[in-house]
Amino acid sequence: MKPIPSESSVRMPFVSTRQALSRRRFLVGSGIALSLPFLESMSPAFARGAEKAPATPRRMFAICNNLGLLPEEFFPKTTGRGYTPSPYLEALRDHRDQFTVFSGVSHPDVDGGHPADNCFLTAAPHPGSGGFRNTISLDQYIAERIGHLTRFPSLNLGVNVDRGARSLSWTGSGVLIPCEEKASDVFRRLFLQGSAAETENQVRKLELGQSILDAVAGQATTLKKNVSGADRDRLDQYFTSVRELEQRMQMSREWERKPKPAVSASVPLDPESPRDYMEKVRLMYDLARLAFETDSTRSIALLLDSVNSPVIELGDTKLTEAYHNLSHHGRSEAKIAQLKAIDLWHMQLISGMLTELKRVKEQGDTLLDRTMILYGSNLGNANTHVTTNLPILFAGGGFKHGQHLAFDTQRNYPLPNLFVSMLQRMGIESDKFASSTGTMRGLEMA
Repeated sequence: MKPIPSESSVRMPFVSTRQALSRRRFLVGSGIALSLPFLESMSPAFARGAEKAPATPRRMFAICNNLGLLPEEFFPKTTGRGYTPSPYLEALRDHRDQFTVFSGVSHPDVDGGHPADNCFLTAAPHPGSGGFRNTISLDQYIAERIGHLTRFPSLNLGVNVDRGARSLSWTGSGVLIPCEEKASDVFRRLFLQGSAAETENQVRKLELGQSILDAVAGQATTLKKNVSGADRDRLDQYFTSVRELEQRMQMSREWERKPKPAVSASVPLDPESPRDYMEKVRLMYDLARLAFETDSTRSIALLLDSVNSPVIELGDTKLTEAYHNLSHHGRSEAKIAQLKAIDLWHMQLISGMLTELKRVKEQGDTLLDRTMILYGSNLGNANTHVTTNLPILFAGGGFKHGQHLAFDTQRNYPLPNLFVSMLQRMGIESDKFASSTGTMRGLEMA
């Protein structure tokens, strides 16, 4: 039987006789380009440098459930390779050798309870503080470096997401990238070829965007005459990025004329209600597998916005309250029992995804061997809103798994170290990400 469904003004020196450059004039020179990344066809343009392509394609799928899991049911009581599985991990027993479970890990200085979900892949500190500005997320860091190798540099998916407020994906300047929530729309983007007229129309949009960038960059000399030395340096950096953006757009134009991969799957039927939470999750897992299988992208982020979900449908299990309300269980046995049912359904969906990834073969390996699956949460315990001792499951990707790596649950080990290990596994030369102190101790490549 199939598993359960499955900067807006220029700052001048304190003393200066230079005429101030107006905000309006600056925006005329830069505002158009700043809006370009929001065009769907410009997504590959974020890359700032192209890493050498690895001989073996490696992929990353990061999933955050922003209400986490019941810690006492998730974390094993014993450690090492001979650990005894916890109740939740029993649901993944068929894949024990393909995943590692972590305890005692977190993002240093990432606090604030629920707002921390926006920092799950950035590790930017103090997300709940006034004036907080996010940093680049892991998926976009990957996309900037190897995104040119695939039609889509990255995919940013979501389930029941509070749009405009929550996302796992953030640009290098700390701008939220909205999630795509309709499985059918994602499927069409990935696999359905437009007509010749639609393709040429998209190419014209790219060419128009490139001509706009040419015009913006052409104003650089004039702008430089009216700004300070520090701002001149910033403008140099800005217009350098404009030129790089043009190069990325050229790649996008080439992709537009290449046929999309053919798959046997049909366009998925989108669930009508946010109550169909688990079916939405299953569809996103299926889409991620298809995207990796066809090498359409190598970087995917998925936010499961459980906080924003209502009373969800869960098969024959009757739930009485919204997901968020259940997470604040106050040790109520009835609420905990419902949370266990939800969490176990999550585990079975993960098991189903791992099974499907292992079925796909690629040059002698399985797709799971080449795909890193990061599943976890920004909350260690949703009942108390703590952001330490995060439940983290890490599967596949060509590592020596089958272990429980336990760190100090009071003085946590930095989770960004795992991100550095993941970057290196993808062939990206990096020894630092956010608050990392190195690579993940105890995790070895296979």
